Parts: sequence; C-alpha cells; structure tokens
Amino acid sequence: MKPAWRRLAHLAAGLVLAAAAAMPAAAATSSAPATDPSFLLTATARDFPDYFPTQLGNGYVGTLSAPRGTEGNLAYMVAFMDYAKGDISRPAAVPGWSGIDYSTGNSAAGHFWLNQVALDPAVFQDYRQTLDLHDGTLTTRYRYDDHGRATRIEVVSLVSQAAPHLAAVQLSITPEFDGEVELSFPLDLWAPHQPRFELARLTGEQMQEAVAANNLKLQAIPPATPDRAPLWYHGDVHVLAADGDAHALTLWLDGRAEQGLAMGEAVAVALPAGLTPTDARVYRSPWRLSLELKVKLRKGRTYTFGKFVALSREGWGGDARADLALATAARKDGFDRLRGAHEAAWHALWRSDIRIEGDPQMQRIVHSDLYYLLSNTTPGTAWPSGACGLTPGYAGHVFWDNDTWVFPALLLLHPQRARSLVDFRSRTLPAAEARARAHGLRGAMYPWESDPERGTEQTPHMAYVLGEREIHVDADVAIAQWQYWLASGDKAWLREHGWPVIRAAADFWASRAAWVPVHKRYEILHVTSVDEDYNDVPNDTFTNVSARKALRLAAQAAAVLGEPADPKWAQVADGLYVPFDAKSGHHLDFDPSVPHDVDSWGGSSLPMLAYPSLDLPMDAGVRRRDYDYAMAPITQSHRDPNSMGLAPMAIYAATMGDAAAANAWFQRNRNAGVLQPPFNVRTETPNNNTGYFVTAAGGLLQTLAYGFTGLRLQPDGLVQAYPPVLPPAWQSFTLTHVALRGAYYDIRVGRDREGKAVLTRRPVEGSP
Repeated sequence: MKPAWRRLAHLAAGLVLAAAAAMPAAAATSSAPATDPSFLLTATARDFPDYFPTQLGNGYVGTLSAPRGTEGNLAYMVAFMDYAKGDISRPAAVPGWSGIDYSTGNSAAGHFWLNQVALDPAVFQDYRQTLDLHDGTLTTRYRYDDHGRATRIEVVSLVSQAAPHLAAVQLSITPEFDGEVELSFPLDLWAPHQPRFELARLTGEQMQEAVAANNLKLQAIPPATPDRAPLWYHGDVHVLAADGDAHALTLWLDGRAEQGLAMGEAVAVALPAGLTPTDARVYRSPWRLSLELKVKLRKGRTYTFGKFVALSREGWGGDARADLALATAARKDGFDRLRGAHEAAWHALWRSDIRIEGDPQMQRIVHSDLYYLLSNTTPGTAWPSGACGLTPGYAGHVFWDNDTWVFPALLLLHPQRARSLVDFRSRTLPAAEARARAHGLRGAMYPWESDPERGTEQTPHMAYVLGEREIHVDADVAIAQWQYWLASGDKAWLREHGWPVIRAAADFWASRAAWVPVHKRYEILHVTSVDEDYNDVPNDTFTNVSARKALRLAAQAAAVLGEPADPKWAQVADGLYVPFDAKSGHHLDFDPSVPHDVDSWGGSSLPMLAYPSLDLPMDAGVRRRDYDYAMAPITQSHRDPNSMGLAPMAIYAATMGDAAAANAWFQRNRNAGVLQPPFNVRTETPNNNTGYFVTAAGGLLQTLAYGFTGLRLQPDGLVQAYPPVLPPAWQSFTLTHVALRGAYYDIRVGRDREGKAVLTRRPVEGSP
C-alpha cells in the first residue's frame, strides 16, 4: 500500500477502423473459443445488492459498468488530469458516454425512465450481465416490466481495442406492446466535484477535520465505495463548447480539465433501418447534453439502436470536430464491423496467455487479472499504469507498482505494453532530474507518487515526508529498464531510453548513500521501508539491496554500450551495508538499531528479496531462515491483509522448492476475499473496496510467469534459476507466445512420470 494513503486506511479502520480492418488474418484467429467458460464472468439478479462494477477499457479510455447496462457511468482518459490549485493532481472525469435511457411511455403508471427504476428482480426479469474477457464486451439482457408494459432488452458495450478513440453501446429492444416510446442518448456533464480538499497543503489533522466538517468518513461503503473515496474524488472537466444536430443524430463537445489539457468528445446515433422518429431534439442543460427521440414500435419486433462515441485529448487525437468525423464514420460502417475489429484485436492479445490445466476457477482468475491489465495499459506509448488503472484510486498516480508489479507481468507476454511503462520513466526523466537537484543530489530522484502526464511529485502534503523517504522507487525504475533490455535485446532502445534512466539512477544512489567512517561502509539513512509503518529507518534491507543492484547494472549497461562507468558506482555498491544477523544466519528487515515490533501492514519486507526483478542471490540455508524469520510477523499481523503480499510469499516459497507453501500462498488469491464478485475485480484488501488494483493482479501473474516456472531474465536470456513448481491439483500450466529477443515460445510446466514438475520450451511462430 502507498504511504500517502496507507495512513488514511489505518485511520479509516480505526487509429480508426481502417487500420483495424487491415489487421493480418492471423490476428483474427481466436486463441480459444469465445464460449470457453474461463473467459466468462456473469452477474444475475442475486448480485444486485453486492454489485461491484467491472471495467471496460483499452488503456486509453476506460469506464465502469452498472447493472442495467444503460446507465451513464464515470469515464476517464489516460493521463488526463485535473491540476486544481492547492490539490494534488487527479484523473479528470470526461463526460459520461455510456448511457442510453428508455421510457415505455406508460402514462397510466406514471412516466418512468429505465435508469431511474429501482433494481428489483420482479422488474428486471431473467437478468444476466456477462463480461466476455475474450471478446472484451459486456452484454446485459433482461425483461423490463414497467407496470405491465414489458420490453425485452439487450445491451452490448465495448471500448474498442482496435480503434482506441472509439467506444460504442448497442441497445436492442423488443416491446411486448404497440406504442410510442422515448429514448435518450446523453453525454453526462459531471458537475464540479464537491467538496474538494487542498491535499497539497493540508496536514493530516487538517485533512481529518475537513473530511469530518463535510460529514464524510474515511471508511468503505458496501458494495464498492472505497475507504478513501472522500479523497479520491474525480477531477473536473469544464465544457467550453457543446452542441448537437437532431437531424444528423449527433452530439459534440470540447472541454478542458481543470488547469489541464483540452479534450473532445462526440456521439453519433444509429437508428434501426426504416425507423423514423416522430420527434427528435437536442436537449442542453449544465449537466446534460442529449439527443431525445420518440419512436413508434410494434409488438414483437426487435429494434436495434447504436451509440458510437469518439474521444480525444490534447496530445492524443484531435478536437470535437475530429471526434465527430470518427464517430460518424464508425456509424456508417456499423456496429458489427466495429465489434468485429475490436474482438479480433482482443483475440490477438489472448494469443499470449497463461493456460492452466486442472483448475478452472484459477484459470478464470488468471484471465480476469490479465484482462484488467490489458484494459489499463497502452501499447507503443510512454504512458504508465496507475495502481488502480484508469480510475481515481490512489488519485491515478504512478508508484513503483508500475515498474516492479505491472511491468514484469506484461514483459514476456505483451512487451509492447510493457515498454510503454518503462518509456514513461524515460519521458519524465527531466522532472526526476530537477527533483534530485532540488534535494541537492545528483542524477534523477523519481517521485514516490508521479503524475502520469508530467512526472511530477504528487504525494499529499499530509504524507509528504513519507513520500520523500520511500526512495527505493529509484532503484525499481532502473531495474525495470534493465529488465526490458534483457528481454528485448534492443540496443538502440537501451542507448536512447534505458541508459539515460539507469545512469541517472546510479548517480542518485552514489550521491544519496553516505560513507560512515566508524563502520567503514556506505549506508542509506532516513528511508521509508517497503513495510511502510517503518517510515524513518536507516538501512532498509530491500532499499539497500535494490540500490546496490541498480548501481551494478549501471556498470553493466555502460559496458554493453561502450560508455564510461563512474567508478563511484562500484565503490558504493561494494561498500553498501546490507543488514544481516550473523548469529542467526538471516537478513534483517532494516538496521538492527530499529526494533521490529510494529503490527504492520506488511509484517516483513524480506520476501521481496526474492521478487523476480531483484532476486538477491543467497544460499539455500539463508533463504530458508529468511523465510522463517519473516513468517512470524506476517502471519501474526492483525491488519487487514494486503493482496500485494500474496505474490512475494508464493514466489519466495517457490525459490526454496517448497511447492506446498508456494501453492498455499497462491491459493489465497481465491479465498482471501480480495476478488470481488461478480467480475473478479481485485481489491487491495478484503475490506477497503480499493478496486481495479492492477498491482496485485500483476503480482499473481508474476507468480506464474517467474515464480512457478523458476525462470529469471539474465544476460544469457530467460534462464532456469530455480526448479519449477506445480500446484498439486494442476496437470500443467503454459505461458503461450512468450516474446524473447525477437523469438517466441510456449513454456509449459507439467509433470514427468514420477510426478515431478518439469519445464519445457517450444518455439512458435512470430508476432500476432
């Protein structure tokens, strides 16, 4: 959990279609049938009381779901931020585009709109909403009974993976009556959020007072409101111009995020063939821009309407006029073509997958975690991943999660998306260098909480000191750059992008470490541990080990490129103190001068020493003693367990060859209460409702890709560093279409005749 927000949790506990159409035929070949149940997650009317929304997204645009399938929902664009004075940056909610409202015109019972009717199984009959992970679509079906005037409804929604500026909703209605009905196709113009807090200025006590003064509480509200929702509100978009054309059935608007970038949005509505509205008008208010239609329907006939949406932001696409051209072109081509290209793009992505034989439930979990990662990352850009993806969770900021949790999970399977995450650090290197200079240090000092657009520090003032001290992020950034080089072998990329970041990080550590003459060693003082309750300690072991690795790999990178290496890098790395209890034969979490006596969130950070990107070499005895030493504070903690902690424990156990312990920790992903039904939304803890937590999703996928395979990226390639392990109930698991230095492999862990786990690699054809 992030330190700026961990304290709060504690307080609360106390490209257009043409390009897609040109896709090679191989990309349209499904890697698994769409009916494969491991790709299907379904809600029924029983889920109404506990409905936790899913997410539709393509990394550029994201929106949440709602039970009816027709609601207007909050939506966001990548790195499109609000920079209100006095506040931290936060994702600006763009006008909601997903809504279509419907009224049967039943005047005898009163004039009701579908989206305002209470969720009652007697009204929403035969209800099913299915998220198809394989196709990237959400389909909602039910019989809507409006006081005896019933309509069969089907809604299909998507955010295009093939044409990333586009999204669409298709509504099919089959009335069980003759008559005139009304439909509304809105853009929801969200009001400026109130209250707002000056989180860049408020102390912790002031923040608590401000929250209480607004009659708010820092506690989770079932089923899906996170505990820090009063602070994780969305940012604002100011609509600068908006209009519509009732004859052309279009809407458009231009806007700008508060103190931020410009954006555009447009809608084109498609009518059923041969249907002419009896009335069509554009409605405008401060909160809504909509196309309002009245149409006459006949009993038993199905009428299908389409809502085609195009979105853009400054630096990605054009303005409302360009968006309107995209939306109307998509309408002309039709929903089926848009959907077909979108599904083909998703099928191409699923060519790179993790397939489990022998555990259908875990297979579905793996697919949902990978779906959420793919929905929240972009290929071939320099945009990062927030800890909660394209949502306001953790204010959309970028932590070490981007580099150490999400990036490695994508690297072997989806390297184009992985590269975007590390290229973000290259793009924002100037901001990190400026921050280092401001602290009197050399190199680059990456923020603990980075703004995803500008790369600036965004830790709230109430936790600013903590944000200043959790500096292991600088090593995490450098190690991820090196990992991309090891996987890609792209020397041109290393020289242009990776090397400047790696070099700057090494310079930072060489200037941040202090020589202690009395001990004749280098130490790193005043840091926040990965176990963040220890927020001002000397010589945090994870930090020091990570810094040492960053210094050494800088010298390796210099050698690859023929660049000079600063001799101080090796000097500091070789002399850097790593706390170790020689008598007991295990590492310590931090300097022995600090008592390890807090009932903390993490319990111990030692399991992170075996995390794949760091992977501290040690003999088997030390490895086992480290594990045993860490187990007591971890298992005895009374805090709400954090889902980030599951992967390090499972991976650590796997490095010891302890398949039973590795499996036990891994299985907690299904039984620890961190997957919220009905759509397997991963939350940070079982009870805080911090959803779409892609950090822990990345951890689960790393457990399989590196932990259970025993594979590590090294200069020689993807090497077998540890024997593979296989959960006892599984026959096998396979990483399909793994990318490594221009070649592709299927990597399978199965069993030999004696039941021992064995790993095999098989070359496969190239890129999708």
